[in-house]
Amino acid sequence: MAGRLQPVLAGVVTALVGFASSFTVVLAGLRAVGADQAQAASGLLALCVGTGCCAVWLGLRHRMPLAIAWSTPGAALLVATGPVPGGWPAAVGAFLLAGALIVAAGLVPALGRAVAAIPAPVASAMLAGVLLPLCTAPVRALVEVPRLAGPVVLAWLLLHRLARRWAVPGALAVAAAAIALTAPGPVHAHLAPAVALTAPAWTLPAVVGLALPLFLVTMAAQNVPGTAVLAGYGYRAPLGSALRVTGLASMLGAPAGGHALNLAAITAALAAGPDAHPDPDRRWIASVTAGIGMALLGLGAGLATALVLLSPPILVEAVAGLALLGALAGAVSAAVAEPAGREAAVVTFVVTASGVSLLGVGGAFWGLVAGWLMLLLFRRRPTAGPTGEPAATVAGPAGQPAPGAAARVG
Repeated sequence: MAGRLQPVLAGVVTALVGFASSFTVVLAGLRAVGADQAQAASGLLALCVGTGCCAVWLGLRHRMPLAIAWSTPGAALLVATGPVPGGWPAAVGAFLLAGALIVAAGLVPALGRAVAAIPAPVASAMLAGVLLPLCTAPVRALVEVPRLAGPVVLAWLLLHRLARRWAVPGALAVAAAAIALTAPGPVHAHLAPAVALTAPAWTLPAVVGLALPLFLVTMAAQNVPGTAVLAGYGYRAPLGSALRVTGLASMLGAPAGGHALNLAAITAALAAGPDAHPDPDRRWIASVTAGIGMALLGLGAGLATALVLLSPPILVEAVAGLALLGALAGAVSAAVAEPAGREAAVVTFVVTASGVSLLGVGGAFWGLVAGWLMLLLFRRRPTAGPTGEPAATVAGPAGQPAPGAAARVG
């Protein structure tokens, strides 16, 4: 009996941790690009239901622990981007287009390979620049609302030391208690789920500044690492199938406010690791259970949104920032790991984190462009040696040969 319950319990934990650790990021992102309270709650509901449907379908079909999640880095991108020309309908159009691109990556392997071919330092630096503004929120919250933020940060620190996976949910619980105690009135929300549909619109700035970066961030920061996590536990993920299913679900959920779905990267280990079940062939039960749990948690989207709206915005951002500190650390480490691409990564990071908007297009796109230009600027053409053969290969930004580059002498 214990062996049968183990993957079910692992799935419940996966759903609770996945939802509680980042739903504030989702709500902050949807609100940042123009959603009102009802539209934000609808978006959270659509993401929860879409996550559940994808996880159940993929788990039953492939008998693998294919945990599905919403794009947390994508939600952070929404916060960093802010309002787009065309308002909320244009944001919905961008969500729809990003989902279509994910489907295309699943149908055309070359497109997926092209995304994976983005230089790792540039992709990681763009992600780090997107995450930085949110990750500074806990510090700002301690200054602006110390009585509310202090207990939240303290709870996060203690749980991070004692039970790391519960650090963010614990901090969220403390924040919810603080909000309830200091709220000027009762929480007013429709407990029944409500879907608010929005007709999509398309503007060039929203397509270039939101849809394309959302697609790239979701692929590079979620789907690619998600497959790597599964590979680490001995599973060869059916990436094409996962992209087609999650991309289609993203498109269906876009009019309701959902921004993007993908393979889980952070919570994947909870369903795919040995704690889910000693037998790897039984761990798919954990991901299916997690999907069902996420769909059920979506029923509380209206209440969660109303609770968040009662709190100071900086407190919500602080909880989101605590949830993303680990992702920021990983992105920064990957961005500066290769000396040859370090300066291009720094330029990408600085431009993205600056939050500049040019021609209505946000900083994430321009950071990616700046990083590419830096790589091209410091790329040295091979020179001919005495024998007519190339004498050198690509040089790093400081003029030194890139790691692994060979120079012929002679």
